[in-house]
Amino acid sequence: MRWVIETPAGPLRIEGDADGVTAITFAPDAAPDLGQPPAALAPAAEQLRDYFAGARRAFDLRLAPRGTDFQRLVWASLQTVPFGHTTTYAALAEALGRPTATRAVGAANGQNPWAVVVPCHRVVGANGHLTGYAGGVAIKRWLLDHEGRLAGTRIG
Repeated sequence: MRWVIETPAGPLRIEGDADGVTAITFAPDAAPDLGQPPAALAPAAEQLRDYFAGARRAFDLRLAPRGTDFQRLVWASLQTVPFGHTTTYAALAEALGRPTATRAVGAANGQNPWAVVVPCHRVVGANGHLTGYAGGVAIKRWLLDHEGRLAGTRIG
């Protein structure tokens, strides 16, 4: 099942099945769905709306990961990056006990299926510059500015 919600950063498509939320992706050409989302996707829609309204800093959703063991490890690590802060690919690799796996961490980060909820937007390059983001660097900047304003920090 799928549902599209409108956000200040653009439309987000929420996908899921009986196991949980399988993906949240930016969908710039999608029109928002009207009415109420399917019951299985309603918590994700509500929590995302709260995040964009500034009323939520963390998510409590049943995610249904589909990826390699390493990707799942990276995605879990991403969820430890605090709201309003950033980290680097190298720091994530180090935290995972794999200091030489910076590129692999970057690749897994790029395969993160849950935009915003699993905060891959909080990962920046070693020099602090914004690097690629599935929704585009402009949206990554918007998300970081949004979190920085709410957390009272300046990011990047």
